[in-house]
Amino acid sequence: MIRIQRITPGHALYAQEVALRELVLLKPIGYDHARFCREYPYEDRFVHFVAIHPLPTGDRVVGCALLLPPADGDGQAKGGKLMQMAVDPQRQREGIGQKLVVDLERYAFARLGLNRLYCHAQLSAVPFYERLGWIIEGEEFDEAGIPHRKMSFEAEVPGRA
Repeated sequence: MIRIQRITPGHALYAQEVALRELVLLKPIGYDHARFCREYPYEDRFVHFVAIHPLPTGDRVVGCALLLPPADGDGQAKGGKLMQMAVDPQRQREGIGQKLVVDLERYAFARLGLNRLYCHAQLSAVPFYERLGWIIEGEEFDEAGIPHRKMSFEAEVPGRA
């Protein structure tokens, strides 16, 4: 049974999260975690979500997603950014990514009081986010040499039409 948990960089499972991000997201574009942190110096600001598969030998991280809350002064309009979402290639298509996104949304809206989230989705991931109710914003663009689309998701605000 997969469970989703929030962790910090000091957590025992953090090294597994980093290894998964490197395997799935960073190494294919010629990055490692150190380079990512130099170019995106937010590691301590991220809210880290991990999908955990409990094993007799200990917990195993099989998925992760990061939430970058808006910085002071960014305001609610910009929203929080979902980043570095990855699922172990052997565990994809099991609903792990959906669980991660739903938990991240719940936390962002209920705990942080955000009303909007956005991400830069690789074109291959756009249908995944669309199935979860995210919408495409703007034109296709390249990020790290890979075509992306900006996608967003808004909280349902009572009384808003």
